[in-house]
Amino acid sequence: MAMRFNGALHALARADEGTALAALLRHEHDDVDAAVGAVIAGHDDFIVGWMRDPPQTNEVVRAGAIMAALTVVAATFDLPFTLIELGSSAGLNLNLARYRYDLGGRRMGPEASPVLVAPVWQGPPPPAGAVRIAGARGVDLRPLDVTDAAACARLSAFAWTDDPHRAGRLTQAIALAQAHPPAIDRGDLTRWLPRQLAMPQPAGLCRVVFHSMVLQYLGAGQRAAIVAAIHRAGTRADPSRPLAWIGFEWTECRREVRLMLTCWPDGTTHHLATCHPYGQWIKWLHP
Repeated sequence: MAMRFNGALHALARADEGTALAALLRHEHDDVDAAVGAVIAGHDDFIVGWMRDPPQTNEVVRAGAIMAALTVVAATFDLPFTLIELGSSAGLNLNLARYRYDLGGRRMGPEASPVLVAPVWQGPPPPAGAVRIAGARGVDLRPLDVTDAAACARLSAFAWTDDPHRAGRLTQAIALAQAHPPAIDRGDLTRWLPRQLAMPQPAGLCRVVFHSMVLQYLGAGQRAAIVAAIHRAGTRADPSRPLAWIGFEWTECRREVRLMLTCWPDGTTHHLATCHPYGQWIKWLHP
């Protein structure tokens, strides 16, 4: 709730609706209490409306962790990928093939891309396998449309002013998504995912389910349904139709964020890395 509240204040400041608050963020004064008090008094209805919905961060730097995991899968199967993302928000990470990367010195992606993903890297670089994306589709309960100005404003309001590089990268990723719209369905992922996994998988393609910071928003029953659906699909995988599952999530005790990978048909699980929650640094553990 605190994140929702701060997002509402930031949205008002960005729109220059709360004049004193906008001036505070421009460092024109330092009276925090007066600025926040004035915007609460003057924009109560906006703040209440904003706080009805959960935060939408769609952090682009997390694509670095997902891409690193995909290099491991590519080194294993050497097949093009069809991506399935759970909790896509605006779908910015469905466009991960359009970003350029520096992952521990391993440079990937189109050199002309305006979006650079370069997390602080610890450990050896990921494998050098070529990542080929044949298709990508996602789902979200409340997907954001990057062609809608209000949706873009909501995304931008959750990129805080103390990290201008993050805000700039988000702006560039939104522009890229406007030029190359990601495919996102509106729906409950616990019902959507089994339908996607039940669709025929052509030979010569590796199907990849991935998600980043999604499971924490689900109940225990929903998480169990997701895991069960993926494992059922894993039993149908074979070397010509493999399945991979990539998760970028908090551990159950919320001690650390782990990048996990499970690949079928053998069902082997790897703890690839420990990561910053937004993906700003990655401690790579996989050989």
